[in-house]
Parts: sequence; C-alpha cells; structure tokens
Amino acid sequence: MSQKSLKGTWSQAIGTFLLPIFIVFFIRWLLVEPFVIPSGSMIPNLLVHDHILVKKYSLGIKVPFSDHWIVRWRRPQAGEIVVFKFPENPDIFYIKRLIGLPGDEVSIKGNGQIFVNGKEWTLKSIPNEFDKLDDTFKYFIENSGRETHTVRFYDLPNSIDTHQLVKVPPGHYFFMGDNRDQSSDGRVWGTVPEKYLVGPASVIWLSCENTLTSVSYLCDPLEIRWKRLFKSVQ
Repeated sequence: MSQKSLKGTWSQAIGTFLLPIFIVFFIRWLLVEPFVIPSGSMIPNLLVHDHILVKKYSLGIKVPFSDHWIVRWRRPQAGEIVVFKFPENPDIFYIKRLIGLPGDEVSIKGNGQIFVNGKEWTLKSIPNEFDKLDDTFKYFIENSGRETHTVRFYDLPNSIDTHQLVKVPPGHYFFMGDNRDQSSDGRVWGTVPEKYLVGPASVIWLSCENTLTSVSYLCDPLEIRWKRLFKSVQ
C-alpha cells in the first residue's frame, strides 16, 4: 500500500515539474516569444531596453528548433516591424521594419528616403516631441501607402546625394531601421531569407532606462518607463 502511494507521489511530482516546462515551450514555440531591444536602430518607435512580445503564430508554424515551416498562413506586410535571424549569423536576432517583399524593387535616395516599385513612401516633417533636450535629429511621419510610422534622420532625407537600388530576390525580404542614419540594415548586409523570419512585434510589455548593475538583463525597477508599458508596436 505504501509503495503504491510512493509511486503515485513520484509520478505526480514529475508531472508537476514537466507540465510548466511544456507550457512555456509550447507558448514560445507556437504563440509568442519575448525579446529585448539591444540597440537604438528602431528609435523612436522602439527604445533600448524595451521588452517586446513577438507574435510567432502570425505567419505560420515552424518545426521546433528549426527554420523549416510546417505551414504558412500569410506573408508579412510591408511596413510591419518584424523580428528575424540575422542572415550573416543566424544565432543573432534582429528587429527592423519590412520595406521590400519578394520581387519588389526598392530605391533608396539620400540617406533613407524610400521608393518601392516606383511608389514613394512619403515623408511629412513633424516637431521633435521625443527628446526636447536634443535637436540633433529631425523626425518625419513616413507613409507607405498602407500604414504610417515615425522615422528620424540626422538631416533632411535628401541631403545626401546617393542612390541605392535593391531588387529583392524570390523568397527574401528587405528591412530597414526607423533610425535611418544609425541603423545597420539591409542597405549594408542585404536581404533576409524567408526561413529566418520569426514574427511581427506586437506589444511592449516592459521598458526601462537602465538595467540592474548586478544582473544586466533585468530592468532596474526604479527606472521603469511606465508610459511605454503595454504600448502597441507600430
């Protein structure tokens, strides 16, 4: 009688231990996964130490621990902010705004003004409401024709007389940062294979100015950016 009771206790203990692990694995594999913004390439829309959730289910389902799609329900749309594996080192994750879809021709004028298949992503100047103590940058509302978002430049977008043309290959995507003059993106390292897409960013669930000195990956509770909590990523 006591042996049966002991076996029952062990099986229950193992089940209790494994069930939460399975639930966490299932959520991160199929539904959402948390990421932390490490750089300023997406300022002003994403700041360093923003903690975001990425909708992995949005694009489809992958085989666990691989880059192979089991099923796809949709392509990401131009203008979405997407997390992906860095093509030159797939162990590193990047986050940028999607500019060019497979087959698109992207023309980049000046230091970041965009034309996709000949159609301009228009820019409308706006006042600096992001850092009133620093007038170094200029801010614009960029309109892709499908959605609008904010971008920033050191100077006016056409102030640099350069022109770059990117033809996005089949099965690839072209990304750029919203902080146009401070972003290492597709203009430097090219396009991203479809297999490396993770999912679109959804919401900022935590944000802070600095992390703890003793534990660098944890937010300092005294420096939480309260106004950014549960803000949608756009």
